[in-house]
Amino acid sequence: MKISGFIFVRNAASLYYPVKQAIWSVLPVCDEFIVALGDCDNKDQTKNEILAINSPKIRIIDTVWDVEKYRDGTEMAHQTDIAISHCTGDWLFCIQADEVIHENDLPEIRQRCEEHLTDNNIEGLLFRFVHFWGDYSHLVDSHGWHKHEIRIVRNDPDIHSWRDSMSFRRIPEFDGISYRKKEGTHKLKVVAANATVYHYGWVRPPEYMRKKDSAFRKAFNSNPETGEFDFGPIDRYPVFKGTHPAVMHHWISNFNWKDKLQYSGKVNKNRKLHKQERLKYRIVTFFEKHVFCRPLWEFRNYILIRR
Repeated sequence: MKISGFIFVRNAASLYYPVKQAIWSVLPVCDEFIVALGDCDNKDQTKNEILAINSPKIRIIDTVWDVEKYRDGTEMAHQTDIAISHCTGDWLFCIQADEVIHENDLPEIRQRCEEHLTDNNIEGLLFRFVHFWGDYSHLVDSHGWHKHEIRIVRNDPDIHSWRDSMSFRRIPEFDGISYRKKEGTHKLKVVAANATVYHYGWVRPPEYMRKKDSAFRKAFNSNPETGEFDFGPIDRYPVFKGTHPAVMHHWISNFNWKDKLQYSGKVNKNRKLHKQERLKYRIVTFFEKHVFCRPLWEFRNYILIRR
């Protein structure tokens, strides 16, 4: 059995993505690792950071982004597919630039891949997600934030990244551009990986958070906002009680923007509310946690097989 890891990335160093940690975290279970490296800014050091890992498993594919041709975030799915096209493994392990896997989960991930290698009815592995917010001690656990997503897929030419690269679908006779198409596409049949993705995309200094938000909006062909990013009152979010992946310890030691975060008080009424702060999301979250004890109206782009 062969596992190919892959990632797409652009301006990771300039946007404060822990991309080296993301790659490090999955490299032990991968037989090769493909990096689709977009056309970065001249001052960006992403390529040097990746080369500094100094692993013979890693192969960098230089790419060019075209957000006019691939609109509404689909350039990210396109970049994912470019990386996939260079993978040679039986299973393809997708890690994004702001995601990290805990070392304790790696043996289970490999075992699950081995268990289902010859079962072609299983097309992928589903991972749990934890989303950090503002710092490394608080989580977003709100309705509207995905709790599970596919991160390993079978190496099959009909399986493609979908929408803005958050997930995957089977797309027969794919035209190479319609990444948001639903008609004629199929959700993947997956099993639980029994592993967690640690998502650090919303943990960075406010000025970098604004840069990331602006880059994201540009990918979706929308106008960026200005000013430093306002995370809001951090004390309103659940406290993380677990352990971070070991590869993140040095990165976390560089946390130096605590004085720029708000740890108590009221929400700034002069800014647009974050999704989890809006009343309807707060109401649904309350019912999910205290009444039904399960997610309500959760978006599930997969068919979970209990095995």
